[in-house]
Amino acid sequence: MGEPKWLDEYSGQTTEELIALEGKCRTDSIVVAFEQALDQKEARVGREGLTEEERIVQAIEALEREVNNGGYDQFFINTKEYAPLAVAALNRIGCAKAAKLTQEAIDLLGIEGPLTVETVERVMEEADEALEERLGECDERYYQVAGDLAGPLLEFIKRHSDKITLKG
Repeated sequence: MGEPKWLDEYSGQTTEELIALEGKCRTDSIVVAFEQALDQKEARVGREGLTEEERIVQAIEALEREVNNGGYDQFFINTKEYAPLAVAALNRIGCAKAAKLTQEAIDLLGIEGPLTVETVERVMEEADEALEERLGECDERYYQVAGDLAGPLLEFIKRHSDKITLKG
């Protein structure tokens, strides 16, 4: 049997229908479809209309996409809204090593007080070469430590499917 196919995009499936594609479609493409569906749901109902589990899916996908494509600095610049949730989200899906490394990257920002979108934005606007270099070191370790988060994320989705509703 050949490699599972890539699921091109979310096209209105329910949570159960996407989960049923496991083994037929690549796991990473299934979790991307969940992210697309949740982004659409957020556009309809607002961020406050999402469950904690749905926000975890978005945070993990944002982290994985941004760090793999440009590093932690890209994550903090492009998807800073997920920075306050990233470590807890990684721990929730069972990726403690990736959570520890992400906390190290957050600590490099030197934020005193609460980690908020505004504090991350301020630090990244003022980021110097030294910070970018230290974040780059975290990037290198991320590729070794985190691996592919799609598998653990899909397992999380399956365990919490009752709290992940794609339509509504």
